[in-house]
Amino acid sequence: MGYSLDFGWLADAMGAITRGAATTVLLIVVTTLAGTFLSILGAAGRRNGPLLLKRAIGIYVEIIRNTPFLVQLFFIFFGLPSIGIRLDPLLAAMLAMTLNMAAYTIEIVGAGLDAVPRGQTEAALALGLRPRQVFVKIVLPQALKVIFPALTSQIIIMMLESAVVSQIAVRELTYEADMLQARTFRAFETYFVVTMVYLVLSMGLRRLLVSGGRRALGAGVS
Repeated sequence: MGYSLDFGWLADAMGAITRGAATTVLLIVVTTLAGTFLSILGAAGRRNGPLLLKRAIGIYVEIIRNTPFLVQLFFIFFGLPSIGIRLDPLLAAMLAMTLNMAAYTIEIVGAGLDAVPRGQTEAALALGLRPRQVFVKIVLPQALKVIFPALTSQIIIMMLESAVVSQIAVRELTYEADMLQARTFRAFETYFVVTMVYLVLSMGLRRLLVSGGRRALGAGVS
């Protein structure tokens, strides 16, 4: 028996798909801001902090980079309540995604920091700038310009990985797709539409990041 395509249900489902997409966007906005901030602190601490801090950051990076994101998510949502720490699904998802992204981005930011000639730091210090001023005003902007393409790719990857948080009932795009498929029994049409939504989100986010990066960091961002 041939399969007959039916998208008639789509009009009624647009509300759920839109809400799911909005939650996915919220997750990636929070994760990008918090994860990038933590990665900058982590990369700086790994290079200039005391030995104990360097080792702690190194252990954190190795643990996150060498364990599945799904396991990290389950540990936060299902494991932490065992010791009295309970988080609602959305907050748990944000925390898991932020910690995961920060671990990967620490390496990216670190590579950018290493790419800035040390002579510029020494010259700025010789002119009387404080170490924090040198880092924020001279080293970090140049490092971000170098790593921006890799950082953009990592943000896109994290957005796509956000589909995993549907496993703890976060009502993002994949969760809404699962619910629609269960109600309509139109798996092909449901996941085709959601795939297209993810594609549009990914392409739109990349274009937004590149455009914003050009304005914020100047020429050289692509």
